[in-house]
Amino acid sequence: MTPSSARALLPEPPSRAYAMGMPVLQQVEWTAAQAIALPPDGNRYEVLDGELFVTPTWGHQAVIEELFPRLKAYVAERGLGWAKLSPADLVFSPRRLVQPDIFVVPAREAGAPSGWNDVTSLLLAVEVLSPSTARADRHRKRLIYQEQGIAEYWIVDASARLVERWRPADSRPEQIVETLVWQPDPTVAGLIVELPAFFRAVHDEAARPGD
Repeated sequence: MTPSSARALLPEPPSRAYAMGMPVLQQVEWTAAQAIALPPDGNRYEVLDGELFVTPTWGHQAVIEELFPRLKAYVAERGLGWAKLSPADLVFSPRRLVQPDIFVVPAREAGAPSGWNDVTSLLLAVEVLSPSTARADRHRKRLIYQEQGIAEYWIVDASARLVERWRPADSRPEQIVETLVWQPDPTVAGLIVELPAFFRAVHDEAARPGD
C-alpha cells in the first residue's frame, strides 16, 4: 500500500477542538503507523494503547526552556546519551506511540540513533503538566512508561511547583519540592536542580538571595 493510499483510508484528522490532551473518539482503535501518517497540523499525536491523544505544541515552553538546557549539558558532558525534545515519534509497539516533552536516549555502542525507529528505550521521560493533559500524563502515559521499563518518569507541575518522580515499580510517585537529583549512572555525580529557584525562573519571578 502506498503512503497516499494509506492516508486515504484514514479518518479525517482530528479537529482542533480535540487538541487538548484528550482522546479522539472518531476511530475505535489506532496504531502508531496511522498516527504518523496524519498530515502535519501543528499538534503532537500519541497512541496510548490504541487510543489517539492530541496535544498542542505550545504551552510548556517556560518549563522546557529552563529544564532542557540543564539536562542536555549534563547528559552530553557525562557521555550518558542524548537529551531530546518532541516532536519525536517514539514507537514502543504498534499500539504505543509517545512524544514526551523532554526525553533522554541512552548511550549505545552504535553511536547516535539515525532516526526515531532506533530509539527503543529511554533513561528519562519528562512531561510538563497542564489541566488538559493531567489525566493522560498521570495515568495512561505513566503506566506505559512503567511497563516499558523507563528508569524515571518526571511529571513537572509548574502550578504546584513540584516534580512527581515515577520509577517502574512505584505505585505512588515521589513528590519533590526542594532538591531534585537525577543520577542515572551511580559512578557519575548526579544532576541537581533546586526546585524553588527553578520554578521562580519558570514564573519569571525575581531571584532571591542565594539563588
